[in-house]
Amino acid sequence: MSDDAPTNDGQRFDRLPATAEERAVEGRATRAEVLEWWDERFGVDPAVFDEYSFWERGSGKVWALRGEEPTPVEVEGLGITFLRTRQEHWKPTLSAVQRFGHHASENVIALDDDQAATFVAGEDQDLAWDGDWGYLIVTREIAGEHEPLGVGLYVYDELRSVVPKGRRRDL
Repeated sequence: MSDDAPTNDGQRFDRLPATAEERAVEGRATRAEVLEWWDERFGVDPAVFDEYSFWERGSGKVWALRGEEPTPVEVEGLGITFLRTRQEHWKPTLSAVQRFGHHASENVIALDDDQAATFVAGEDQDLAWDGDWGYLIVTREIAGEHEPLGVGLYVYDELRSVVPKGRRRDL
């Protein structure tokens, strides 16, 4: 790779390319890959994101913006943090799950009151789950609807809370 090849710039947002053929920065996720991942992992219909553009700032920190902006954009924040992609397993953010998790039909785990309190406090818990291991959308039934609480990591019969420290609550 030459020294003048495009790279990530942690001080600006660059729009994700639509497809791999349009990718200029090595390793950058594409819009198609992001939509496919949400569909395959959580059963979220790609049409849910039709009005959103996706941006990378830094290495693998994807943001979602309702609408469009010219690229690149040099601002501190743009929409919501959405997804971490430059790691072995992609991870949705708490903000993304709370905004879009109600559209999910797969890898969603519903907790009872005690389990939900443990989860939002940031504590891990032993829990039986017969679905896929990995990141799950964690919900709690409120007024007859399943509301997303956040992101959990399920491995070895344990639900690990990945609620950020500043967003944890003691219920």
